Amino acid sequence: MIEREPFGVTPEGQPVAAFTLTNARGMQVRFTEYGGIILSIKVPDRSGKLANVVHGFPALAGYVGDTAYVGAVVGRYANRIAGGRFTLGGRSYELARNERTSHLHGGLQGFSKKVWRAEDDGTLRYESPAGEEGYPGALSARVRYALTEDNSLECDFTATADAPTHVNFTQHSYFNLSGDQRTPPVLDHLLRINARRYTPVDERLIPTGELRDVRNTPFDFTTPTPIGQRRGGSYDHNWVIDRERAGLVQAATLHDPSSGRTLELLTTQPGLQFYSGRAGALALEPQHFPDTPNQPGFPTTLVSPGETYHAHVVYRFRTGS
Repeated sequence: MIEREPFGVTPEGQPVAAFTLTNARGMQVRFTEYGGIILSIKVPDRSGKLANVVHGFPALAGYVGDTAYVGAVVGRYANRIAGGRFTLGGRSYELARNERTSHLHGGLQGFSKKVWRAEDDGTLRYESPAGEEGYPGALSARVRYALTEDNSLECDFTATADAPTHVNFTQHSYFNLSGDQRTPPVLDHLLRINARRYTPVDERLIPTGELRDVRNTPFDFTTPTPIGQRRGGSYDHNWVIDRERAGLVQAATLHDPSSGRTLELLTTQPGLQFYSGRAGALALEPQHFPDTPNQPGFPTTLVSPGETYHAHVVYRFRTGS
């Protein structure tokens, strides 16, 4: 079931709607046309009590002023591009630089700040013109949110372009499975990442190009580990998801001992950015590796005319001990 309601007006005077998905088990997901933002995800704890497990704001104004990409669809390119530039077809493209010398999460006014066009089935569409934020080619982007009866939120991303360009979408929700957004208990959450390698970064958080083994490092989450156990719980890094096949694989699990809630994250993407820099919540961002346009050894993010970019992400919630 999907319901539609008004969700305010942008500073430019554009009306924005919000949508609520509900399944037969009572799980509820609310999202908006503005930035494709997920406003709330309500799931039960071990006693059946529903609570919201993602950070958000009570009104549109909070998202308009937000600089942390709370709940948003991020694009054209999630994560960082070094120097805000890349070369394609022998031509250099200069992108907006919005994190010191780097291009981050689509630039100054990326997809997280656009009003997407909504359809009745939970699909959102955005037409990005050629040259927006410096990118070549016009891009037709689509994201569809669907809620299943096994308490899974499915996010399906597609895009086509009229000229070669780089594309890398992600969903940027901040999770706190306790359902209490006032305190920072996420340091006690247990995280497992299905990855034996990660991409080390320099002082600008740009990958060096190496794929390094996580063994004997603070980046080893191959077994469930309290987030606050190492590095003071501070991470902003990309892991290389282990996979034996293409398609949907489990990338991570996150468990809150206090509520019994567990999040299983599955994706078709090659990488997972784990960011814990926001008090009281953390982001698990399935995506391609950072700075791929400048890293020939990484899986490509290039999309050419006649090709379709596709990424699928599943957030599956369950309860237990």
